[in-house]
Amino acid sequence: MNFWNEIYSHFSPIAFSAFGFNIHWYSLAYVSALLIGFFLAKYFVKTMPRFSHIDSKIIDSYFIWVEIGILLGARFGYLFIYTDSAMFYLTHPWEAFNPYVDGRFVGIAGMSFHGAVFGFLLASFLFFYVKKANIFALLDIVALSVPLAYVFGRIGNFLNKELYGRAIEEDSLKFIGIYVEEALRYPSQLIEAFLEGIVVFIIVWIASKKNQTEGMLIVIYAFAYSLARFIAEYFREADVQMGYYFLGLSMGQILSCVMMGIALLLLWIIKTRKSDIK
Repeated sequence: MNFWNEIYSHFSPIAFSAFGFNIHWYSLAYVSALLIGFFLAKYFVKTMPRFSHIDSKIIDSYFIWVEIGILLGARFGYLFIYTDSAMFYLTHPWEAFNPYVDGRFVGIAGMSFHGAVFGFLLASFLFFYVKKANIFALLDIVALSVPLAYVFGRIGNFLNKELYGRAIEEDSLKFIGIYVEEALRYPSQLIEAFLEGIVVFIIVWIASKKNQTEGMLIVIYAFAYSLARFIAEYFREADVQMGYYFLGLSMGQILSCVMMGIALLLLWIIKTRKSDIK
């Protein structure tokens, strides 16, 4: 065995303690992801001609809305989809962000990407309705800004020793495995960071140079992410309370197919709108 195989035995998911509270690497990574997404959006608005008609100040307001939507959607999405406590949290929603259990501080764990997508879309449409902003242009900015920020989220999962991979069966691949629960497993969080973050960003970035139709970048992002997530799920262990479903698909893969359907709906809306960037 080498250092990599046993890397989880060499560090703690707790980054540091302050005022009696443990601050986890996951929390720092999640905050970093939100901030990086925001600053990337500001950068793209300032440097990319396709976004020159957008006031940078609208980004400040928009990201406050969507970050609230993402946090609420991610948390409640996890609780409703991946736990058996949906009814409890429907009747006690304030408990979703309660970091205490029986008077003991344990932090808040459990976020769903697909729940975050729902919260993001809901916040975006509410913002469009209230502010009368150009929603398709804003969604395109998000499509460029989210992937690289997402890398930090998955690194946070890795450092938090959660969402680990399936056991590696092939002897030739065990050198990449990490010991979790007495088995060498795929570092699925890092695989997701690469496929769903870096690869998806490259795809959307290339598309931004080739296609000038407003709204197409968010469609391409949704398709690319869904495909990347679908593939990555083959390396990730399904949540123990969920298991596998039809054709051996995980819940993540099923939700990725739903996300593709939403992307098709957006594509239809954009095609009927026929509005190119001027």
